[in-house]
Formats: sequence, C-alpha cells, structure tokens
Amino acid sequence: MGFDNNLSLTLERRDSLFLKRVYIFMAMGLVLTAMVAFFTASSPAIMRYVVYNPISMVVLFILQIGTVMFLSMRIERMSAMSAVLSFILYSVLTGITFSTILLAYAGSVVASAFFSASAVFIGTSIYGAFTKRDVSRWGGVLFGALLGLMVASLLYLFFRSSALDLLISVSGVLVFSFLTIWDTNKLVCLNRSYGMGIDSDDLTKIAIIGALDLYLDFINIFLYLVRILSRARD
Repeated sequence: MGFDNNLSLTLERRDSLFLKRVYIFMAMGLVLTAMVAFFTASSPAIMRYVVYNPISMVVLFILQIGTVMFLSMRIERMSAMSAVLSFILYSVLTGITFSTILLAYAGSVVASAFFSASAVFIGTSIYGAFTKRDVSRWGGVLFGALLGLMVASLLYLFFRSSALDLLISVSGVLVFSFLTIWDTNKLVCLNRSYGMGIDSDDLTKIAIIGALDLYLDFINIFLYLVRILSRARD
C-alpha cells in the first residue's frame, strides 16, 4: 500500500514537472505572439508592405503551415534547440498575422476575449491533466467536429448568415475546449509512456510539441471568443 502511494506521488510529481515545462514554452509563444502583433500593428511600414500585401500574407500562411508540419513530422530527428527555434518562428509568424485583429476589433473586445480564453483554457487543461476518465477515445469525435467546423466555415463564406456565424463561434469554443482536455491528457499519458529514462533533449522536444498543440487550442478559443464578444458588443 505504501509502495503504491509512493509510486502515485512520483508519477504526479513527474507529470507536474513535465506540464510545467510545456506551459512555460506555451506561455513564451503566446507572449512572443502578442509582442510581435502589437509591434506590427503599430508600424505603418510593416502593415503596408507585409500585412496589407496579399502576396506577403499568402507567403506567411504557407510558412505557418510549413513550420507546423516540419515540427510535427521531423521532431524525432531534430535537436531540441531546432525544435525550440521552430516554435519561436511559428509564434512570430502568428504574431504578424494577428496584428490585423488588433486593428479590426476594439481593444476591450480583444482584452475580454483573451482573459475569457485564459479562464476556459486553464479550467479545461487542469481537468485534462488530473481526470481519471479515459478521454483517449475522444480523438475521432473531435476530428469529426473539426471537419464540421471547416465545412460550416466554408458555408458561411457563401451565405454570410449571422446565426450561422454565432453557431460556428460557439461550436468552435466548445470543440477546442474539449481538444484542450484531450491534448493535455494525451501529454500526461505520453510522458508516462516514455518512462523515467528519457533524456533532457527528448523531454524538451516532447514539451515543444505539447506546447504547440495547447498553443493552437488557446489561439482558436481566443479567435472564436473575439467573434462572439464582438457580435455581442455590436
């Protein structure tokens, strides 16, 4: 009985240390994204030649997708430093594109969306880290929900229905909230599956991939909340 308790405490301590590293990387990415977004939005030259240039925005979008794919597909073969630098690059690129949000929406809306997204993310991530439920089976359902969101978003481009926009936004918050639970729980299970013998570099790379997943969950919750709060303000 005593051995089981000690083992449980050891696993919980290891999970806590690993998730702490994940959250530090994620927070670093979010802070960097915010700083770049504010700097870009306050620079007319950058806005004119980069953000307001359709070709530049297409290139930025391709670079963002490419960076995520590069990290996901080559994480096992790259060094820990390369993984960190790739995550930093993605955070910077996202910050440039996010500058348009600062100009398109009122500051109060952006701030409210950020704090609301933070509350939702913290609550769902904590639940994902400590729940005893088997949430691993949620993956297929969540993937289907993401596809549904994509289809609904395409339909909105043609119909421009305010009711459809609200439905998409609320559904988006719910889907990425459940994804936060799933991703956090997945990270805890992945960390335990590697055992105690994993070296520092491999642990950092796993933490970077985890930080990227949670970063994307948070960003999407934030974006959908911006749409909801902006509509409520209008």
